[in-house]
Amino acid sequence: MPWLEIIGWVGSAVLVWSLAQARVLRFRFLNFIASVVLTGYNAVVGVWPMVAVNAVIALIDAYHLVRLLRDRDDELAYEVVEVGPTEDYLRHILRRYGPDIERHNPGFVWDGAVPGSSAFLVLRESETVGMVLIRQRPDEPGVGYVELDYVTPRFRDFTVGKFVYRKGGLLTSPGFRRLVAPTHRMVDARDYFPRVGFTSEPDGELVLDVAARARA
Repeated sequence: MPWLEIIGWVGSAVLVWSLAQARVLRFRFLNFIASVVLTGYNAVVGVWPMVAVNAVIALIDAYHLVRLLRDRDDELAYEVVEVGPTEDYLRHILRRYGPDIERHNPGFVWDGAVPGSSAFLVLRESETVGMVLIRQRPDEPGVGYVELDYVTPRFRDFTVGKFVYRKGGLLTSPGFRRLVAPTHRMVDARDYFPRVGFTSEPDGELVLDVAARARA
């Protein structure tokens, strides 16, 4: 049956495509779809060992998908750590993801030695999955400019920066009362920052009232 062969080839193609994904959520979703299709295909043609293998893979993918989607807004699943703006580990992360950072934030340069600089890393278990770098200008006390809000490719489907912005006390400690988003540089700033709590001002700036969040 030609249609059956087509289904088998489509399932195999989606399986291969899933293995090419860097994003963990996208990989799990496509791998799950491919495994379900191949389970059905192999059941129809009677290749039972492959039915068993693909059924188990589909169950594993389903478990991880449920866990990832359940934890995406869970503050207990992610940890925010403030680090020194010139620390070696932060510089390592910036170098490691430098090309990808430049792709999404053209012209970005970070000099942590500049006064008023703050750096926050977002961790999931022991993996660094994101970072937020903020700078306060001496002529604007209490106003922090987000220089970088970056998520590593594996977790690009998650807005992990929100865990930094949610913790009002974490941001008020360095003296921030208000944050301004980098709409002039970050490629998808106007799509991303409203999703993590920033609001649009009459002049077009996207801002976050840190003081109000700290009181909430």
